This record gives sequence, C-alpha cells and structure tokens, in this order.
Amino acid sequence: MANHKSALKRIRQTETRRLLNKYKNKTARNAVRDLRASTDKKEATALLPKVSAMIDKLTKTNIIHKNKASNLKSKLTKHVNALA
Repeated sequence: MANHKSALKRIRQTETRRLLNKYKNKTARNAVRDLRASTDKKEATALLPKVSAMIDKLTKTNIIHKNKASNLKSKLTKHVNALA
C-alpha cells in the first residue's frame, strides 16, 4: 500500500478514470452492436454519425487505438451503405 499522500491521491484518480473509460468504451461498443444489428437504412444512416463521434472521442483519449477506430468506422460505413 502507498504511504505518500500523492500516491494515495494517484490511486483514487486512476480508479475513477478506469471506471469512466470502461463506461465510455462499453457504451460505444453497445452503440456499434446496435448499428450492426439495424436493418433499416434510414435508422442506420441517422445512427452512423453518432457512433462515429463516440469512436473518435475514444480515440482522442487513447482508450482505443486510432487504427482500430478507423477500421470500425470503415466497416460500419460499408454496412450502412450496403443496406437497401
């Protein structure tokens, strides 16, 4: 266990950030899942910018890698464009 005040504070900060990152990542994954499951072109087209923005925010805060974000956005866009 840490002895210094700063180390104790760092532990608290790390735990708070970990939980927030976990929440944001899970929320984005659920949004991606919902977009992939959608079969309605209009609904999917409306959902795509929101999901892309979520993915970009995860990338900006280094929760996911930028290449992973690009791959996700590309696949989702292909999916939406393929809907009839």
